[in-house]
This record gives sequence, C-alpha cells and structure tokens, in this order.
Amino acid sequence: MRARVALVPEAEVTLEANPGTVETERFRGYRAAGVNRLSIGIQSFQPEQLHTLGRIHGRDEALAAAQAARAAGFDNFNLDLMFGLPQQTLDEALTDLRTALALHPTHLSLYQLTLEPNTLFHAQPPELPDEDVLAAMQEALQAELADAGFAQYEVSAYARTGRRSRHNLNYWQFGDYLGIGAGAHAKITDADGVTRLWKVKQPRDYLETVGTPAGLGGEQRPGRDDVVFEFMLNALRLTEGVPALLFNERTGLDLSCMQKPLTQAMARGLLEPGLEHIRPTPLGRRFLNELVALFLPEAKR
Repeated sequence: MRARVALVPEAEVTLEANPGTVETERFRGYRAAGVNRLSIGIQSFQPEQLHTLGRIHGRDEALAAAQAARAAGFDNFNLDLMFGLPQQTLDEALTDLRTALALHPTHLSLYQLTLEPNTLFHAQPPELPDEDVLAAMQEALQAELADAGFAQYEVSAYARTGRRSRHNLNYWQFGDYLGIGAGAHAKITDADGVTRLWKVKQPRDYLETVGTPAGLGGEQRPGRDDVVFEFMLNALRLTEGVPALLFNERTGLDLSCMQKPLTQAMARGLLEPGLEHIRPTPLGRRFLNELVALFLPEAKR
C-alpha cells in the first residue's frame, strides 16, 4: 500500500482479528509490516454465550488473543463485546466487561445484541433480557467504563484519550473511503455528488476480473433525500455530533434542505437547539432510532 498510495507517516492501520485464528508470530508479522492497531472480536468471555452465538473461539482463546497482541508490540487495540445476550444477567455482563478491562485495551466497542433478519436468532428468537434489565446493564456498563477512563464518543464506542478509532470516525462523519479487494465497498464524493461502488463479492471471481471493468460489482448514486438520511444516520451516532458546516462539505447540500426534520427534532427535545452544530441531546441518544427516522425520505417513513 505505501508503495502505491501516499499515506501520512502516522496513518492508523487497523486489522480485524478473530480470536479463533490467533497466532502470536502472525501478529508480530503484521506489526512489522506496518499494522499499528488491532480490533479483536471477543463478544463474550462466557463459554456458554460463545457457543450460543456460534463463535469458533473459547474463553481461553479470547484471553490469549489480547495477550498475544501486547506481546507482539501492539499498544493500541480494540476489543468487541456484546451485552443483552440470551438470559444474561447484569452481573454476567459486568464480569465480561471487567475481564476485558483487565486486558488493558485502549478502545472498547460495546454492542447490544440485536436480532438481524435472515439469521437463526431472528427465525428462532432466544430468551433475551427484558427492557428494564437492558437499561440497567447499559447504565452499569457505561459507569464502569467511565470509572476506567474510557469516554463514550459514539453509540457503542468508548476510548481512552487519543485512541478514538480514526476509520470509524471517518464513516460516522460521512467521509470518503476506497474499497480494495473482493466484496469491498467505496464511497467517493465529487462535484456531482456521492457515488457508492462495490467490487464483485467472490474472491475467485474478483481475481479473474481484477483491474478490468468486470471487477466492479455495482455502482449507485443516491438521490438527495437518501444522502441527507445517510449523513444523519451516521452523524447522529456521535455523542458530540458534527459541525453544521460539515453537512455542506460532505454532501454539497445546504442545511435548509432538511429544515423541517431539524425543527421537529429540536421541538421534541431530541436535538440540541441551534443550527451551528448538529448534536443529539441525551434524550435523542436514548431514542436514536426515533430521531434518525425523522430524516428518512418522506416516501420511506
């Protein structure tokens, strides 16, 4: 990459890793090659929960992954955790988080389990904690993270000072990105607006068509209303929100094009008042789905 693209010297290079396939020497190789940040998909340290989630790693492998990262010289790494797991108690959720914190990560992604369409859980829903338990879990986990020196800067992202995920911030701030490799997606903005592109999905097909027009799996130019929604869908995830000027910079549109939903959101106490900065209120963060829905194109509401 550095031989072909002008990267800044301090560029953050993140590799996503699966604890089930971790090898310390491989981590050392990645570190030597220039990877300077890891993101490890732990999800849980409870063996029964890992089995329920269909994960291929166990508790010992999860612990070994973080330890291997440190041994390989990574001083910046993220751990992915989930809460609200089937029949999970508050104490179990706190135990998972405390186990993660003991591994000294610099960043934590803490997600509530959601039942996605076309998954086994969606077809056969497990018994999940009720809303009161989930609310108590989230509050207790956030307090634990704050006490440990992790600041929440996005719905499910917490970081130590100076360790926010740069590539995720780029997505949430509606920045552009290149898609390189099989199934990779890209977002490019020019004078004509936003273009989304994606490469062919299957690696074998990609290798046979790489460097040719056939390697492009698809291309889409979202309309104005879709661009407005996509921007707000991402920006409103950020605790601090975004400067209003960023909307024009990243979309080429004037803020007046979404005056109606902005006014509605402020009137309902979901957005901070004023048009210089777009920031959800604590109530808006709590009811984020309802806030984001205000910016859906009229036909899709």
